[in-house]
Amino acid sequence: MITNTIFSLAASIIKFIIFYLFFLNASAETVNKKYEADEKGILALMYHRFEENKYPSTNIKIDIFQNHIDIIKKNNLSFLDPKNFEFEFNNVSKEKKILLTIDDAFSSFYLNAWPILKENKIPFILFVSTETVGKNGYMNWEEIIEISKEDYVFIGNHSHSHEYLIKYKFEDFKRDINRSIKIFEKKLNYNPKFFSYPFGEYSLEQKEFISNKFDYAFGQHSGVIDLNKDKYELPRFPINEKYGDLDRFNFLINLLPIQYKNLIPEDKFLLDSNNPPLLIIEFFKEQTNISKINCFSNEGGEWKNSQLNYKDKKIEVVFTEKFLPRRGRINCSMQDNEGWRWFGTQFTLN
Repeated sequence: MITNTIFSLAASIIKFIIFYLFFLNASAETVNKKYEADEKGILALMYHRFEENKYPSTNIKIDIFQNHIDIIKKNNLSFLDPKNFEFEFNNVSKEKKILLTIDDAFSSFYLNAWPILKENKIPFILFVSTETVGKNGYMNWEEIIEISKEDYVFIGNHSHSHEYLIKYKFEDFKRDINRSIKIFEKKLNYNPKFFSYPFGEYSLEQKEFISNKFDYAFGQHSGVIDLNKDKYELPRFPINEKYGDLDRFNFLINLLPIQYKNLIPEDKFLLDSNNPPLLIIEFFKEQTNISKINCFSNEGGEWKNSQLNYKDKKIEVVFTEKFLPRRGRINCSMQDNEGWRWFGTQFTLN
C-alpha cells in the first residue's frame, strides 16, 4: 500500500515537471516568436520641444520638423496609427511604418507642432507626466483633452513626477505610477495603454511592474521595432537639433531591424559590481551574416568600437571599461542586400 502511494506520488511529480517544462517552453515561444526575413519594422521617432531654441538637446526647429514630415511622405512611408499598433506589432511588417511619439507635453508642441499634425491628420502618441500638466511651459488638461478627441491621437503615460525613477525605492516607484494612473482615470476616464520610461531608465523590477499596468512601454534607446522585440523595451530614435539634421534623418528612416531571439542580461540596471556587463545577443538559426554586425558603445565615457566574439548564433559584446553614470549605450549595425540594419540597447547605472 505504501509502495503504491509512493509510486503514485512520484508519477504526479513527474507529470507536474513535464507540464511545468511545457509551460516554460510555451511562454518562451510567445516572447521569441520566429525570424521573419521580410520584416521591415516600425521606426519610432521621439520628439520633445518645438522651436524652444535655448534647449538644443531636446528641441527641434519647426521648419526642420516640417522637413521631416515632407521626407517621410516623399519616401512613400506610412505613418502608423497607434490604434493599429497591436496588429502591426504582432504581424510581419512588409512595409516600413513610421510612428511619431512626443514626450512631456510641452506647450511648444501644442503651439508649433500640433497645427501641422492636425492639418495633415498625422497620427502620434503624446506622452504626458501628470504632475507637470498646467505648469509654466506645459500643456494643460483642457488642451490635452482637446487633442485626444481626434481619433488619430493617443495619449500615453509618462509617470507622475518624471523624476529619475530608477533612483526610487520600489514602493515609491509604484506609488508614483499608480498616482499617475488615478489622475489619468479622473481626467480622461482611462489609463493609457502606452507608457514611456522617463529618460528611458528602468530596472527589471520596474519593467515587470509596468507590464502589469500597460500594454506597451517605450525606452530611449535607438533601433527599429520588429515582432520579436520586447514590448516593454520598445526602441525609439531620439530627435533633436544635433540628431535631427536632414542627412541623418534621411538615413535613419530607411533603417531596417536587426532581429534577435534573446538579449542577456535582461536587467538593464547596473550596480558597480556588474559594471561592465557581458552582453550576449542570441539570434535565430535562420539568420545569416551575423559576422557582419558591428557594435559600438560609450564605455569609458566615449564612443568606440566594441570587442565582439562571434559564437555560432550568438554575439558576446565584451566591454573593457566601465560605463559612466548615468547611462551606458550600445548600438549595433550591419549592411546587407536590403540596406542598413540597426538595433541599440541602454544600461542605467546606480
